[in-house]
Amino acid sequence: MLVMELLAAGEAWGLLWAIPAVVVGAGAGFGVYWMLSTQKRQAAQAQASRLVAEASQQAEATRRSAELEAKSEWYKQKEIFDKETAEQRTELREMEKRMSKREDNLERKLETLNTKERSLDARQQKLVDREHVMGIKEKQVDETLLKEQQELLKLAGLSMEDAKQLLLNKLEHEVEHEASALIRRIIENAKEDAERQARMILATSIQRYASGHTSDSTVSAIAIPSDEMKGRVIGREGRNIRAFEKATGVDVIVDDTPGVVVVSCFDSVRREVARRSMDKLIQDGRIHPTRIEEVVAEMQKDVDKQINEVGKQTVLDVGVHNVQPKIVAMLGRLHFRTSYGQNVLMHSVEVSNLAGLLAGELGLDEQLARRCGLLHDIGKALPHDQGIEGGHPAAGADFLRRFNEAPEVIDAAKNHHLDEVPQIIYTYLVAAADAVSASRPGARRETLERYIRRLEKLEEVACAFPGIEQAFAIQAGREVRVIADAEKVDDGSAHK
Repeated sequence: MLVMELLAAGEAWGLLWAIPAVVVGAGAGFGVYWMLSTQKRQAAQAQASRLVAEASQQAEATRRSAELEAKSEWYKQKEIFDKETAEQRTELREMEKRMSKREDNLERKLETLNTKERSLDARQQKLVDREHVMGIKEKQVDETLLKEQQELLKLAGLSMEDAKQLLLNKLEHEVEHEASALIRRIIENAKEDAERQARMILATSIQRYASGHTSDSTVSAIAIPSDEMKGRVIGREGRNIRAFEKATGVDVIVDDTPGVVVVSCFDSVRREVARRSMDKLIQDGRIHPTRIEEVVAEMQKDVDKQINEVGKQTVLDVGVHNVQPKIVAMLGRLHFRTSYGQNVLMHSVEVSNLAGLLAGELGLDEQLARRCGLLHDIGKALPHDQGIEGGHPAAGADFLRRFNEAPEVIDAAKNHHLDEVPQIIYTYLVAAADAVSASRPGARRETLERYIRRLEKLEEVACAFPGIEQAFAIQAGREVRVIADAEKVDDGSAHK
C-alpha cells in the first residue's frame, strides 16, 4: 500500500512538475515557432523586395531599351527624311537650273529671231527697192532694144514679120538640132542600160533552162515494101485510094517514086490518123473499103487518146494547173503540128519554161508566165474546117476567151508577135521566150527562097526612109547595115 501511495504521490508530484515543463515547452515551442515564422516572413519580405527590385530593374532596362530603340528609329527616320529632303532639294535646284537655262536659251532664241526678223525686213526692203530699180532698168532696156530693132530693120530693109519669121526659123533649126542630140543621148543611154539588163536576164534564164537542140518533126511519107503493095493500096480503078481519102479527109499522092506513098493534108491530126491507118493497112495486107473504114475509126480513137494523154502529161510537166479539158486536148493536137520543122508542142513547153524563168528573174508571177507561154500558140491547134478567120494569134485569143482564161494569157496569145503594142508585161516575156526558142541554132529550118525573100524585105524597109542610099541585111537578118547620104541625113536626123 505504502508503495502504491508512494507511487501515487510520486505520480502527482511528477504531474505537478510536468505542467510547468509543458508550459515552458509550449512557450519555448511558440517562441521557436514565432522566431521561425519571423525569419520566414523576413526571408519572404527580403525575397519579395529582391523580386520587386529585380522587376523594377528589368522594367527600367526594358524601358531604357525601348527608349533607345525608339530614339534609334526616330533618328533613322529622321535621317531618311533628311536624305529624301536633301534629294528633293537637289532635284529642285537642278530643275531650277534647267529652267533657268531654258529661259536663257529662249531669250537668246527670241533675240536671234528678232535679229533675223529685222534682217529679213531690211532685205525685203532692199529687194523691193531693187525690184523697183530693175523695173526701171528693164523698161529702159526694152526701149533700147526696140530702138535697136527699129534701127536694124531700117538697115536690113526687113519688116517686123520678116524679121520674126527669120528668127523663128533660126531658133527652130537650133532647137531641132539640140532636140535631136538630146534624143540621141537619151536613146543611147536607155538602150545601153536596157540591153545590158535584158542580156543579163536572158542569159541567166537560158543558162538555167536545159533543153534539146532538135525536135522530132511529124512526117507524112509512108514506106511501101513493094510495087505490088502500092497497087493494092491504089485498088481496082483507084477505089481503095478514094475510100481512104473519103474516110480520112486527106490527099494520097502515089507517084513514080519507088517505095513511098505521100499523105497530104493541112490538118496535122488528120494526116497523123491517115499515116497510122496506112501503116496498119500495109502491115495487115487486107486493103478494101470496109477494112479501110474500120482501121481509120480505130486509129482515130488511138490518136484521140494519145492527144489527151500528151496534153495531160504536158500540163503536168510544165506545172500549169486548172486547165480546161478542151484546152488540154488542143495542147495534145500541137504534138502533131510543126512550124519550120520545129514541133509546136515542144516549142510551147520551151517558151513556157523560159517565160517562167524570165518572170522569176524580174520578180513576177512565174506560174502565170508559164501559163502564158504554154498557151501562146494554141491557135495553131484549131481545126481548119471550123471556119476560123485570121492568123493563129487572133484565133488562139478568141479560143482562150471562150474558156475565161486570164487577160494576161489572152493578150500573150494575141500579141506575142508584137503586131500590136502589148499593155501587159507578160506578153513581152512570152515574145522574148518565143524568139529565143525559135532563133536558137537547129530549132527551125527555112527554105532558101523564103530566107532570101525575108532579107530582101528587110532591105526594102530600111531603104524606104528618106536619105538612105543602100541597106544590107547580114547575119541572117539579125543586123541591117545602112548607108545614108551625108548631105541629106546628119547624126541627129538619123537617130530621130
